[in-house]
Amino acid sequence: MFTSVLMIEKALTSADVEFVTTLHGEEGVAFHVLLQPRGDQADRLLRAIDDVALGELDEAARENETPEGAEAVGQGQRALEVSLVALRATGSEARGRLIEEHPLDALKGLVDEVGADEVIVLTDPHYVEEFFHRDWASRARHKVGVPVLKLFSHSKV
Repeated sequence: MFTSVLMIEKALTSADVEFVTTLHGEEGVAFHVLLQPRGDQADRLLRAIDDVALGELDEAARENETPEGAEAVGQGQRALEVSLVALRATGSEARGRLIEEHPLDALKGLVDEVGADEVIVLTDPHYVEEFFHRDWASRARHKVGVPVLKLFSHSKV
C-alpha cells in the first residue's frame, strides 16, 4: 500500500478526490490528511492579490468576511471531515487532523510518523507565494525527505 500525506486548505471537491485517488492507478493508497484552517489577517492581503490575479474580484472584496485564526477552526474541522468521508468512499484509507503548529513542522512530523512515500500539496493557486517559492510545496521539498507533488484544487463545489 502506498502512503500519501495530503496537505489541503479546504474541503476536497469530488474532482479533487478523483484526481488524488487515481494518481497511482490500481494500487491502494492510505491518505493522511492535514488541513490548515485559514491563517491570520496578515495572509488576507496575499489572498486578495491571488483573487485579483485569478479575475475573482468579488472574492477579493469579500476576503474580510471570511473567518480567520481561531474562528476558522470549526470550518476547518468540518472541511476535514467531509474530505475524509469522500476519500473513504473511494475505498481508500483516510485519517486526518488539523494543523495546530507550524505547517512545515506538522508536515515533517506526520511524514516521519507514518513513513509516507510522498506528500501531495493540493491548494488553490497562490501566485505571490509561488513566484517567490514561499508556497508550502516549495518549502516542503527542502524539509520532508520524500517527493512532494503540488496540485491545484479544482473549482468550488
